[in-house]
Amino acid sequence: MVAAAGLFAYLREGNLPVATSDKPFPMERQITHSALDARIEKELVKTPPIAADASAFTAGAAIYRQQCASCHGAPGKDSAFAKYMFPDAPQLFVKHHHGDVVGVSDDPPGETYWKVANGIRLTGMPAYKNVLSDTQMWQVSQLLANADKLPADVQAALAQPMPQP
Repeated sequence: MVAAAGLFAYLREGNLPVATSDKPFPMERQITHSALDARIEKELVKTPPIAADASAFTAGAAIYRQQCASCHGAPGKDSAFAKYMFPDAPQLFVKHHHGDVVGVSDDPPGETYWKVANGIRLTGMPAYKNVLSDTQMWQVSQLLANADKLPADVQAALAQPMPQP
């Protein structure tokens, strides 16, 4: 009872790090990533129902520009506010600082599909399963799985200025 009351008091006093600028709890990233990885592995669709081809990339690029680029950037244009999110929104057309991998191109398309469809709690990543069709989510997932080897016309389409609201 004393421990529960202490925890309740800690939370009620506003001590919990809830601002994006706060330092994370010890092992927060490891704990959340372990749970996320286990859930994705359990529900992963291993064989995409659409091909990784030019038509999927072109359609995926249009959807990406409209739904994803504001947080995840575009080729040659990082998101202006992604680094101020917690955790920061990964820039999906930038090489990792620890290798030649671009964005999530080292993840299977099914993993990206799961994240697009379901979102990720406590990150700002919304679920799109009620916004986009399955085909659209797979098109974006195939686009991102191949971000390191997209045809020039798809890269050019992604680099177009964003439409103004």
